[in-house]
Amino acid sequence: MKLPSTKPYLIRSIYEWCNECGYTPLLSVKVSPEMSIPADSVKNDEIIFNIDHGAVHNLVIGNDIISFSARFGGVAKEIIFPTDAVKGIFAKEVNQGIAFSEAQHDMTQQQKKPERNDKVGLSAAKNKAAGKKSKTKLRLVK
Repeated sequence: MKLPSTKPYLIRSIYEWCNECGYTPLLSVKVSPEMSIPADSVKNDEIIFNIDHGAVHNLVIGNDIISFSARFGGVAKEIIFPTDAVKGIFAKEVNQGIAFSEAQHDMTQQQKKPERNDKVGLSAAKNKAAGKKSKTKLRLVK
């Protein structure tokens, strides 16, 4: 069984902690070319977002995607990026939070890869795609 990543849960918990304490939550995100991020705000392939409830609207911290709308240079922009791109989240005022290592990102990617690659698994997948029912190898024992 594939374990779900703890990363989105940790991000949400630090975000809630910041809100309860009155701190400003800052989100550090690794930028990749496919992301639609304001280029003038990117430094060293990283951007820091202020995700305080007064700075962003419609914030969604999902298990796979984080999205919100914010203003950059007075222009409203919809921001969407994968949760895996988050490098850390911390409170601006006290500089406390959590940083995620590249090793955690690599482990998350490995968990998403299929573990079973044998003939039985492949034929079952082919049958399922073709709409065929695969024959079970189980038998009733009395």
